[in-house]
Amino acid sequence: MDDPLVVHTPGDREIVLSRVFEAPARLVFAAFTQPELLMRWYGARGWSLVECDVDLRVGGRWRFVSRGPEGTRMVQAGAYRQIEPPHRLVCTELFDDQSYPGETLVSHEFSELAGRTTVTTTLRYATPEGRDIVLRYPMTRGVGQSFTRLAELLRSTTTTGGEQR
Repeated sequence: MDDPLVVHTPGDREIVLSRVFEAPARLVFAAFTQPELLMRWYGARGWSLVECDVDLRVGGRWRFVSRGPEGTRMVQAGAYRQIEPPHRLVCTELFDDQSYPGETLVSHEFSELAGRTTVTTTLRYATPEGRDIVLRYPMTRGVGQSFTRLAELLRSTTTTGGEQR
């Protein structure tokens, strides 16, 4: 199956990722903001969240600790800048062992049409060099795999009647 993740680079500091999910925006937004849901989908194949702290308020902090192949550990964290459920979520992001300069501004837009939600994520890096470094990583493959896991979670949540509030 083709990877349904669409990737654009509209400027020298941005990466824009988008994908359609078969679920209402409120459910997709919940999956991005509730630790019990994030722990079920966040991460590329072979990776999983082992710690997930979310203080969902403007100025609140978030921190994810992931474990990958052979026990590899990755920590990323940031602060929430805008929270407009279920339409918009904006935060900063910084990795503990980041290989590029500065904080990244991450904007998630959730647009619902006929029960399907398009998630458009814009990553704005501190420098063009930072963006270029990230583009050399398998980041888009990892996000694609993670979003596939999210699609499966949303499908099971909406078809079993176990919708999250």
